Amino acid sequence: MKKGIFSGEKWKYLFYTVSHPNDGFYWIRHQDRGSVSIAVLLVILYGVCFSMNRIYASFVVNDIEPRTVNSIAELAGVAILFLVLCVGNWSVTCLMDGEGRFKDIVIAIGYSMLPVIVATTAATLISQVVAENEEAFYTILIGIGTAYTVIMMLIGIMQIHNYTLGKTLITLFLTVIAVLIIIFLALLVINFITQVYSFLRSIYIELIFRI
Repeated sequence: MKKGIFSGEKWKYLFYTVSHPNDGFYWIRHQDRGSVSIAVLLVILYGVCFSMNRIYASFVVNDIEPRTVNSIAELAGVAILFLVLCVGNWSVTCLMDGEGRFKDIVIAIGYSMLPVIVATTAATLISQVVAENEEAFYTILIGIGTAYTVIMMLIGIMQIHNYTLGKTLITLFLTVIAVLIIIFLALLVINFITQVYSFLRSIYIELIFRI
């Protein structure tokens, strides 16, 4: 049977998980029915949909100047945030007896993006026909998709780690803290590397002028 992104069964199971998140995420953990490739693809699709919404949503609901949108940078930002979120959750749950593997976390978060992808795409299209006093339809659609994604993510983390709801909420809170710490450390490292590069470059330029 074909695996990963080319597996019809894996795609069918994705839609089953969206409609039955409790059972779907449980069997992803215990029968390995999920696909990391599909999860990553969904994250990329969300990055694309997010940028397309900022560029092409009607001026009635969107006050962003399309020419200021950098789609590549936004896609990279979504991908980096996804990776940091997965690493943060994995690091926290390792200390809190979580049963989920890193791939399970990737799948749970990736699969949870489907509702917001559909909602964002539909909202972008609907924005082209809504009148000035009908922005609520656009906002409600985005809100429903986002809410369902958050609910799926909550259920996914709870099922793959075999946590109670209370422990899942605590874990997610600690995950946010872990994400902030990772970002802070990454900025420190980048700043250090930048300073070292500037120092070495200044020495090189000084040597060039003296020779």
